[in-house]
Amino acid sequence: MSEETNVQESAPAETISQEAMDNFVTLKKGDTVKGTIVKIEDNQAYVSLGYKYDGVIPLRELSSVQLENAADAVTIGQEVELKVVSIDDEKEKLVLSKKVIDGERAWDVLQARFDSGEVFEVAVADVVKGGLVADIGVRGFIPASMVERHFVEDFSDYKGRTLRVKVKEIDRENNKVILSQKEVLDQEFEQNKQQIIGDLQVGQELEGTVQRLTPFGAFVDIGGIDGLVHVSELSWQHVAHPKDIVTEGQAVRVKVLKVDPAAGKISLSMKAAEPGPWDNAGSKFNTGDIVTGTVRRIVNFGVFVEIAPGVEGLVHISQLAHRHVATPHEVVQEGQEVKAKVLDFNPAEKRVSLSIKETEEAPEQAPRPERAPRQQKIEAIDNPNVSLSNQSMSYSLAERFGDKLSKLK
Repeated sequence: MSEETNVQESAPAETISQEAMDNFVTLKKGDTVKGTIVKIEDNQAYVSLGYKYDGVIPLRELSSVQLENAADAVTIGQEVELKVVSIDDEKEKLVLSKKVIDGERAWDVLQARFDSGEVFEVAVADVVKGGLVADIGVRGFIPASMVERHFVEDFSDYKGRTLRVKVKEIDRENNKVILSQKEVLDQEFEQNKQQIIGDLQVGQELEGTVQRLTPFGAFVDIGGIDGLVHVSELSWQHVAHPKDIVTEGQAVRVKVLKVDPAAGKISLSMKAAEPGPWDNAGSKFNTGDIVTGTVRRIVNFGVFVEIAPGVEGLVHISQLAHRHVATPHEVVQEGQEVKAKVLDFNPAEKRVSLSIKETEEAPEQAPRPERAPRQQKIEAIDNPNVSLSNQSMSYSLAERFGDKLSKLK
């Protein structure tokens, strides 16, 4: 093969190279370009965009939030729109920014979402003091108090999670965007709550889970909403504090006592969902039985004694002691354990009559003093002016003053 032939064969290659040079895009600082990610390193990503050499996106220009690795923001083969930050053909250095383009577009979108109240998804990019950070074209901050409906102590496992949020506050001038997931959850909770309340019926029995305890009762989740079981409705027996009966997370059966859609309140009862104490009391007690119970209430006319969980009987004040009792507090105190005799038992009417004195031996009566002899009849007075009879003594004016009147004549 001759040297001439070699020259002719190489000519087309030179022509293609010249055509490629003619097709290269022209760039200047501030231009907006589109390219494809072709390589990713820890602190930067390389982009092919039809220029005579590839551009680079530094880590700081990839996202509005702090990243640890460029792979957290882009992937190989991804098409991206970028802003030319600087260009140096002599050093073949082309610096691009994804963050600037994302930010320019983000503000208008975020303003529209704020105005409409739109719910959208974000990925948690970082966990910082006071809350979470998300890349939404600009830096979006979710305060700790706006993440969940409940208190969260540790957010360390939230990084990478996808949350549904609303724009709570937007300030373009100060580059500030506040997001809230709690507002989304609250709205959904209220919608769900109203639907559940609308379906509830008084007397309906449901399965629930104890969510939290307070001194006045327990809040039970009955399918997305909480109802209150007042301390008096936890058990048929006396309850000093809910923690004595239930624990958080415990599964319980409850009965609906009251539903107030306007106030969004539901009153529940655990004891009403169980057999009542009087249902089984009929086989436990009989008239004449001696029972042991606890004084629960003291009233003016007697005391109420609990002889079984939820079964109280009345000891009338006259049945407290063999002696006269002016007030029940003279004999018993609340919480005191006593023995009593069942005088009358009527489970159908939920009534028990008890006697404490019938369980005690009556004190010996002191001997009665001998009766004094009847007084002797008054001896007749030797006075002609006095007349005595068995029934009475009588006087007459003539007899009493007769001699005196005669002297006046």
